Amino acid sequence: MPIRLVKYHYLRFLRLPGDPKSIALGVAIGIFIGVLPVFPVQTILIFGFCLHFKASKVAGILSSLIISNPFTFFFQYYLSWLVGNMILPDLLSWHRLQEVMAVRSSASGFDAFKSSLCAISALGFDAIMVMLVGGTLLALPFTALGYYYSLKFFTKLRDKKSKKLEQPGRTHESK
Repeated sequence: MPIRLVKYHYLRFLRLPGDPKSIALGVAIGIFIGVLPVFPVQTILIFGFCLHFKASKVAGILSSLIISNPFTFFFQYYLSWLVGNMILPDLLSWHRLQEVMAVRSSASGFDAFKSSLCAISALGFDAIMVMLVGGTLLALPFTALGYYYSLKFFTKLRDKKSKKLEQPGRTHESK
């Protein structure tokens, strides 16, 4: 079942509408927001940034789901805390961060959203800054690489499709 799901999302990713730059920008936004420890509001942020920058919203959501999912968010929160604590030391203890992750993994649906927001807000401004600074520093290289490689990939894919359509004896109507 998981292999089928991966294949489905891969094929959906290949068939994204739009120009390669818009898709690549959507991928970059999805990766950036996906790496940031802002789980309860990721989708809202992705839609907002994609609308503002005229990027592919579907590419943003799909890339965010690949980056930030139940298998990866513990590592992301830990690495964000670790990097943020190096830049802004002693503002957030590991114990306080574990409490937030426990709340996040114990609830589901709207309760998860509500309880995550409450747990994160209980950390306080200094602790949230540690996580955001750490997450941003982690996200930047992945965002740049994601944009570059997805632009390259989708440009080649579009070129390949257009060459296929330009073959003699083949028209747009005969697809």
